[in-house]
Amino acid sequence: MIPVKSYAAMSAGAPLVPFSFERCDPGPRDVAIEILYCGICHSDIHSVRDEWGRGHYPMVPGHEIVGRVSRIGKDVSRFKPGNLVGVGCFVDSCRSCPPCKDGQENYCEHGPLFTYNAADKNGEHTRGGYSSHIVVDEHYVLRIPNSLAADRAAPLLCAGITTYSPLKHWKIGRGHRLGVVGLGGLGHMAVKLGVAFGADVAVLSTSPGKRADALGLGAKDFVLTTDHAELGKREGRFDFIVNTVSASHNMDALLNLLRREGTMILVGAPGEPVPFSPFSLIMARKNMAGSLIGGIKETQEMLDYCAKEAVLPEVEVLPVSRVNEAYERVLRGDVRYRFVLDMKTLP
Repeated sequence: MIPVKSYAAMSAGAPLVPFSFERCDPGPRDVAIEILYCGICHSDIHSVRDEWGRGHYPMVPGHEIVGRVSRIGKDVSRFKPGNLVGVGCFVDSCRSCPPCKDGQENYCEHGPLFTYNAADKNGEHTRGGYSSHIVVDEHYVLRIPNSLAADRAAPLLCAGITTYSPLKHWKIGRGHRLGVVGLGGLGHMAVKLGVAFGADVAVLSTSPGKRADALGLGAKDFVLTTDHAELGKREGRFDFIVNTVSASHNMDALLNLLRREGTMILVGAPGEPVPFSPFSLIMARKNMAGSLIGGIKETQEMLDYCAKEAVLPEVEVLPVSRVNEAYERVLRGDVRYRFVLDMKTLP
């Protein structure tokens, strides 16, 4: 067994505290990883506070993991000790359903095994990356290109792939007008990737103070969504809107910004249902769709693309002891634009 140090929530809504546990030694196809950095995703906060239900405690969050291989099983062929690697939002799937066979394990018909707070085939609950070590089947381990800094690579494992995948699926790029709702961890990556793909990007935000940042990231327009006059000027403007907001908001006002047959893609996940009028879609044959992270092959493609094109998240690295402070700052919107925990600072 591998002794592991971590930070965990001991109950719903409780602050995270130091917590020790053990992970199994690597099996024949497993990779043991010493974790260097782990990003903080807003979904970590939702999960720790049990806002989506099904919370299991003690809960060790974290699914934006970068570390170095420390040990490998005897049948591992893709990695060796010392390799810089990543682990994202899931660590297993059924491997036999059509989505899995198609390289879209994230849509596994039996449900992907999420990196934390999910019951595996033995009924044990997974524990994530706010920890010193993790053991994962090599199929679900990603290679981190050498040109990517380890701390800045971490958020790509969720924020990066969550925004890359829909942009690729809907072939969004040159000639398209793309609106990005929210300029947070996901939103700023949607802007960077949208710009890199050649789209005409606008940021749609409730925060006037983010105008300069939005333009600095490459957006050509900034729309303050609390200003009805600004919204009115952009009616029917956008071909696509990527909605990254994870709180309740006015969906109809945003749908009104789509052109005829335009598409809003939801990647943010509010804790409560967000109502909208069917007429917001019906009257111009508009579409509302969702997208969930990406498969292993696509995630590796995204990492390689971001390394080649130097598309990197903006991060603030904190010692793990400040994780609770980081959570409060995320809720206040006081982060530019992703917190990353330095797991080497575990006590």
